[in-house]
Amino acid sequence: MPTNAGPTNAGTAVTAAPVQTLGAGFQLDVARWAADAGASSFWVAEANASEAFSILGAVSQATPGLGLGTGVLALQLRTPPLAAMAAATLQQLAPDRDVYLGIGISSPAVAGQWHGAGYGARPLAQVREYVALVRECLAGEAVNFDGDFYTVRRFRLGLRARERTPKIVIGALNASMLRLGGEIADGVLLNYLPASHVAASVEQVRAGGDAAIMAYVHCGVTDRDRYADAARKDLFSYAVVDAYAENFRRAGYGDSVDELRALWKARDREAAVAAVSDEWVDGVQIMGDAARVRAAMHEYVDAGVDMPIVFPLPWGDDRGAVVRATIDAAIAR
Repeated sequence: MPTNAGPTNAGTAVTAAPVQTLGAGFQLDVARWAADAGASSFWVAEANASEAFSILGAVSQATPGLGLGTGVLALQLRTPPLAAMAAATLQQLAPDRDVYLGIGISSPAVAGQWHGAGYGARPLAQVREYVALVRECLAGEAVNFDGDFYTVRRFRLGLRARERTPKIVIGALNASMLRLGGEIADGVLLNYLPASHVAASVEQVRAGGDAAIMAYVHCGVTDRDRYADAARKDLFSYAVVDAYAENFRRAGYGDSVDELRALWKARDREAAVAAVSDEWVDGVQIMGDAARVRAAMHEYVDAGVDMPIVFPLPWGDDRGAVVRATIDAAIAR
């Protein structure tokens, strides 16, 4: 592959996850920029801003060529039949495109505190059962299901089956969830990890099965030195979550993680943010010129990612210009 080209366009996607708080209209703009650049699919996240399927329904009509993905939904917030209904609806709106139902176990803060949906003590078992029930619902037959987490009687999806069926993707960080994703999902979505940690994650996925490897590549055509502190604040907000902390430790940032969490527990937030090392920033939140962003995309693909998903960091005086330049650089023709 020429060094001035991005990864194969057919397999490169874009997410609006880092800009969801900028509004629905901005996310539609990002989808159009992604389509113009040649992206294969467009992904949205969901936490406390835009609702995912509303955005994707609009995108399906505004950009007819893009596949559609959720990356990821907190599975506690929708029953499996409702998730199947939503994914099947998107597939009808985009019958000739790939639809990805990306789900994850989320975190106690998002699922439990923000949404009041609780966060169970058996995440692996709940994800396994959720995916099994979604698949049954998507099959279109009558569903009677007795599980530890869900009980369904006489559900039948009331949408006609199409040639394409939504693909199920699991957001995973740690070894057991990565293996489970490899076993039961069509794809596994990696996030907040450096390219150097991809191979270890792929190894765990392959221990479970042959699911496609997808990864959010956090990158921005922007001034690294000016926005390094923004990156530190963002990494801090994830490192205080246990699952992400373990992920960052395995990626080689253990000393910084331990220092950060000790300072955070001592209620010294400013010092905790400052504990995020330059190595950690540069490994996960990649900033620089267009060539640096293109190189980062290659690094993830070379490490084993089947579908790199551009996670455009919106840090700059003109956030739209930064996001668009990042997408164009990452998906160079």
